[in-house]
Amino acid sequence: MSNSLPVKLIEKQKWLEPIADRLQPEIAAALDDKGSIGPMFGNVLHGTWLGHPLHAVLTDVPIGSWTAAAVFDLLEKTTGSRAMGRRADAAITLGLIGATAAAVTGLADWSKLGGGRPRRIGLAHGLLNITATACYVTSLCLRRLHARQTGRQFAMAGFMISNLSAYLGGHLVYNERIGVDHTAGFSPPKDFFPVLAETELSDNELRRVDADGMPVLLVRRGMRIYAIAETCSHLGGPLSEGKLQDTTVKCPWHGSCFSLDNGRVVNGPSVHAQPVLEVRVRDGQIEVRGLNR
Repeated sequence: MSNSLPVKLIEKQKWLEPIADRLQPEIAAALDDKGSIGPMFGNVLHGTWLGHPLHAVLTDVPIGSWTAAAVFDLLEKTTGSRAMGRRADAAITLGLIGATAAAVTGLADWSKLGGGRPRRIGLAHGLLNITATACYVTSLCLRRLHARQTGRQFAMAGFMISNLSAYLGGHLVYNERIGVDHTAGFSPPKDFFPVLAETELSDNELRRVDADGMPVLLVRRGMRIYAIAETCSHLGGPLSEGKLQDTTVKCPWHGSCFSLDNGRVVNGPSVHAQPVLEVRVRDGQIEVRGLNR
């Protein structure tokens, strides 16, 4: 776990918790079944349709645009070229558009984090992005008022703040494992592996078993037995404690819903499908083995 100075400072900011306690449930509720936004649009924001967090894709737009703007600003200042100035202004505008889209998707993802350290770091990440965006909006206004030197200073402040925020975003992914597939480290058995006596699995029961070190969820529906990874790919929730809905299972932690047939994400916030295992019954034992995803 990273012990970098920015992360240590954020851990000490207790005032972030009341903000998170009030804001997060409201956003999460809006994305629920009866919310004003609903799960369908929530899936779009999470990137369920993409198979990859949409927020991570969109963040490249403001970072790239504002980096280009910093270069154009430097060229304008050193050469006096108005063409460079116009390009800087255009890059800032494009970055603001991208930042808006990234903020909306980021809020959707953050609302499904639960409590604790990642939530606080995520909130600080978002507040820094808002500050950087405000700097760039101010910069554009000053440029249009012909105060370009001051406008460049605000843009540089925004650039530094956005890079600090980007550092925190990287920390959330690489250190806190937010947005990654939490089933990626599991290795299903290559050959059929006995996990449970057939008589011990009741109909419509969510049963957790161990398949040579991999936690697997078994579900019997009539004559068919399903087997998928028991650990939710979103943040590692226990699917065996979730809710069975026809041939889907809903994670008890953040509500991700997966198909038992093929492991696909029916509803987010997860964007990663669950690994599916092949099942057979032999000599009264349920056996499973891995499939290619």
